Amino acid sequence: MKSKKMESAQAKALLELLEKRFLKNMSRHKAVAWADVLLRLKSNPDALWSLHEMERTGGEPDVVQFASETGSLFFVDCSAESPAGRRSLCYDKAGLDSRKEHKPLHAAIELAAEMGVELMDESQYRQLQQLGAFDLKTSSWLKTPEAIRKLGGALFGDRRYDTTFVYHNGAQSYYAARGFRGVLEI
Repeated sequence: MKSKKMESAQAKALLELLEKRFLKNMSRHKAVAWADVLLRLKSNPDALWSLHEMERTGGEPDVVQFASETGSLFFVDCSAESPAGRRSLCYDKAGLDSRKEHKPLHAAIELAAEMGVELMDESQYRQLQQLGAFDLKTSSWLKTPEAIRKLGGALFGDRRYDTTFVYHNGAQSYYAARGFRGVLEI
């Protein structure tokens, strides 16, 4: 397990990067002020560390407004394609363990947990796709309902032909162009 400590200079650089991305993409979060985001991040070092991990693995996290009765902020991977540092993964450890050969190094659910984030679910993925065109060449594992997972399946999504698609695969499968998009709720 990696240390969740960040150097102050590293944290400052990350906050500056997040602010620039936030201001550049105001359509993703029209009713949110950066000052509110900054206040929450400064009071939550674990969230800042998770955002660092999202950024380090190519996710380009940004605040995205999801319908929430809790008033939570949601940071989501907004990279054009599924984050490059999180591809070639089985869906979960059970899927990984079921492979007899050619096992990838990790599984999406467990890597997300190590990063302190969750996989995006189908509803969140469809909402993200309303904000831009994501996963035009890649695909992303999605948080899968337990009933599907118990039967050996897992969901993933992508965007082709200007349409968002959600499909299924065996949880043990993995592809060089499939990763996962994380969600961090604060």
